[in-house]
Amino acid sequence: MDAKVPSGWLASFRTLGSPVTSIHLEAGATQEVSVELSASPYSKPGKYAIPVTAISPVDTLRLNLEAVLKGAYKMELTTPSGRLSENVTEGSLEQIVCTIKNTGTLPLTNVELSAQTPPKWQVTFEPAKVERIDPSGSIDVTAKVHVPDKTIAGDYVSTFTAKTQNANADAAFRITVKTSLLSGWLGILVILLAIGLIFRLIRKYGRR
Repeated sequence: MDAKVPSGWLASFRTLGSPVTSIHLEAGATQEVSVELSASPYSKPGKYAIPVTAISPVDTLRLNLEAVLKGAYKMELTTPSGRLSENVTEGSLEQIVCTIKNTGTLPLTNVELSAQTPPKWQVTFEPAKVERIDPSGSIDVTAKVHVPDKTIAGDYVSTFTAKTQNANADAAFRITVKTSLLSGWLGILVILLAIGLIFRLIRKYGRR
């Protein structure tokens, strides 16, 4: 069995719920075979001819099917500026504005947001769920990123995800954590106290 599909499409055959590439029939018997089609996400809405062929050693059967493509679900997750990096201070709450774009030809409904972050980080979205985004439309949501106290300064990656039942999109953010000013001064103070203590001990015991 074979199906001629447009470029980028996939076709498969099933019988009794199992995928097959061929079947065996006794004389006079019948068997239902279903054709499953997966359209390319880049295909435009419209009607597509799908010729299906069944070949045996003694005969060849042909059936011309028609598939009607209503549209495609596609989405993009980014920021208003397109920049996917941010600087934050340890122990702070940073707000990152994200943009969900509907780049498909069908409406997106019930878009949910989630995040994968380093341990003990917390991210909440406002709103946490978007009811609908029409084709070519977009909507901004705010990600509130809480970086725990005593987080080591450096670069971290957090992945934000927007998804529906039909599509999903990810955005990997590089978040650079800096030490707070107070922590920096405390560190300097500790160093100065240690130097002062050592100098005092040297003066006290160095004379003996």
